[in-house]
Amino acid sequence: MGIREQGNGRRYKKDTEGLTAFFREIAALHTIEQVTFLCIGTDRSTGDALGPLTGSRLLDYGFPYVVGTLPNPCDADNLLAQVAAIPPGQIIIAVDACLGTLLTRGSYLTAAGPLQPAQSVGLKLPAIGHYSIAAIVDVNGPKPYHTLQTTPLHRVMVMAEQISGAAATGFGLEAYGRFKGSSLA
Repeated sequence: MGIREQGNGRRYKKDTEGLTAFFREIAALHTIEQVTFLCIGTDRSTGDALGPLTGSRLLDYGFPYVVGTLPNPCDADNLLAQVAAIPPGQIIIAVDACLGTLLTRGSYLTAAGPLQPAQSVGLKLPAIGHYSIAAIVDVNGPKPYHTLQTTPLHRVMVMAEQISGAAATGFGLEAYGRFKGSSLA
């Protein structure tokens, strides 16, 4: 789980249309072969499953370089090794779940810069990504681990589809993904 919602001026709150524009901006600067999606999270927590769900859908859409999927999650235990395995020179788009306020739940914080994985739950991991998306899956409270465990799976699945669909549209892959078999099945 990534950063808490922060008003540092570098992150921008987006809806689904805003995500598509964010990906179009990245696609205008980098080819699909230059981009690696780093989808952080675990399939052992509904709220934190956003990363692996997103990664699996990105593969369905035809993105060639995706780290962090349902069969092979990128979590706190293996994050550093997974990042070290990404070839030098790749542009990393980091995707992670986070907690925010009731008014921001279901929206996305984007940045042309890294995110800080696991900050909300008190872990110290390095900031990661040339670009980043923190998906606000639920409301921050006194027990973030419990909140993540009880976050509705449907909300997380919808948000993962919105991120991957926006990426596919932004990079021009949306039609391809509709014909490929789903790795979520």
